[in-house]
Amino acid sequence: MPTLTVFSRRGCHLCELLIEELQPLVRGVLSIAIQDVDSRADWRRRYGDRIPVVEFDGEPVCEAHLDRAAIARVLQKLQREPQQS
Repeated sequence: MPTLTVFSRRGCHLCELLIEELQPLVRGVLSIAIQDVDSRADWRRRYGDRIPVVEFDGEPVCEAHLDRAAIARVLQKLQREPQQS
Protein backbone atom coordinates (compact mmCIF):
# COMPACT_ATOMS: atom_id res chain seq x y z
CA MET A 1 0.00 0.00 0.00
CA PRO A 2 1.39 3.46 -0.86
CA THR A 3 2.36 5.62 2.08
CA LEU A 4 1.84 9.23 3.12
CA THR A 5 4.55 10.45 5.47
CA VAL A 6 3.60 12.90 8.21
CA PHE A 7 6.49 14.74 9.82
CA SER A 8 5.46 15.78 13.30
CA ARG A 9 6.70 16.06 16.85
CA ARG A 10 5.52 14.96 20.27
CA GLY A 11 3.07 17.31 21.91
CA CYS A 12 2.21 19.10 18.66
CA HIS A 13 -1.52 19.80 18.74
CA LEU A 14 -1.62 20.72 15.02
CA CYS A 15 0.09 17.42 14.20
CA GLU A 16 -2.38 15.40 16.25
CA LEU A 17 -5.33 17.20 14.65
CA LEU A 18 -4.01 16.73 11.11
CA ILE A 19 -3.41 13.01 11.66
CA GLU A 20 -6.87 12.57 13.17
CA GLU A 21 -8.49 14.30 10.16
CA LEU A 22 -6.26 12.53 7.63
CA GLN A 23 -6.88 8.94 8.73
CA PRO A 24 -10.50 8.59 7.55
CA LEU A 25 -9.70 10.29 4.22
CA VAL A 26 -7.06 7.73 3.22
CA ARG A 27 -8.17 4.60 5.08
CA GLY A 28 -7.82 1.53 2.89
CA VAL A 29 -5.99 3.42 0.14
CA LEU A 30 -2.85 4.88 1.74
CA SER A 31 -0.99 4.01 4.88
CA ILE A 32 0.32 6.79 7.11
CA ALA A 33 3.88 6.79 8.42
CA ILE A 34 4.40 9.25 11.25
CA GLN A 35 7.96 10.49 11.60
CA ASP A 36 9.18 12.46 14.61
CA VAL A 37 11.25 15.37 13.27
CA ASP A 38 13.20 15.44 16.53
CA SER A 39 14.46 11.87 15.99
CA ARG A 40 16.93 12.98 13.29
CA ALA A 41 19.08 16.10 13.08
CA ASP A 42 18.55 16.45 9.31
CA TRP A 43 14.75 16.40 9.74
CA ARG A 44 15.01 18.88 12.61
CA ARG A 45 17.02 21.24 10.37
CA ARG A 46 14.75 20.68 7.35
CA TYR A 47 11.38 21.07 9.08
CA GLY A 48 12.13 22.99 12.27
CA ASP A 49 8.82 24.45 13.38
CA ARG A 50 7.16 23.93 9.96
CA ILE A 51 5.14 20.98 11.14
CA PRO A 52 3.11 19.03 10.48
CA VAL A 53 4.26 18.35 6.93
CA VAL A 54 2.64 15.66 4.78
CA GLU A 55 4.65 14.16 1.92
CA PHE A 56 3.88 11.60 -0.76
CA ASP A 57 6.68 10.07 -2.82
CA GLY A 58 9.08 12.59 -1.27
CA GLU A 59 7.01 15.56 -2.46
CA PRO A 60 5.21 17.95 -0.08
CA VAL A 61 1.42 17.65 -0.10
CA CYS A 62 0.48 20.03 2.71
CA GLU A 63 1.98 21.84 5.66
CA ALA A 64 0.65 23.15 8.98
CA HIS A 65 -2.98 22.25 8.19
CA LEU A 66 -4.67 19.45 6.30
CA ASP A 67 -5.28 20.43 2.68
CA ARG A 68 -8.16 18.16 1.72
CA ALA A 69 -7.96 19.18 -1.95
CA ALA A 70 -4.27 18.23 -2.07
CA ILE A 71 -5.02 14.85 -0.47
CA ALA A 72 -7.82 14.33 -3.01
CA ARG A 73 -5.32 15.00 -5.83
CA VAL A 74 -3.00 12.32 -4.43
CA LEU A 75 -5.89 9.86 -4.25
CA GLN A 76 -6.96 10.70 -7.82
CA LYS A 77 -3.39 10.20 -9.02
CA LEU A 78 -3.34 6.76 -7.43
CA GLN A 79 -6.59 5.82 -9.15
CA ARG A 80 -5.17 6.78 -12.56
CA GLU A 81 -1.94 4.84 -12.13
CA PRO A 82 -1.92 1.17 -13.15
CA GLN A 83 -1.89 -1.15 -10.17
CA GLN A 84 1.41 -2.93 -9.60
CA SER A 85 1.33 -6.53 -8.50
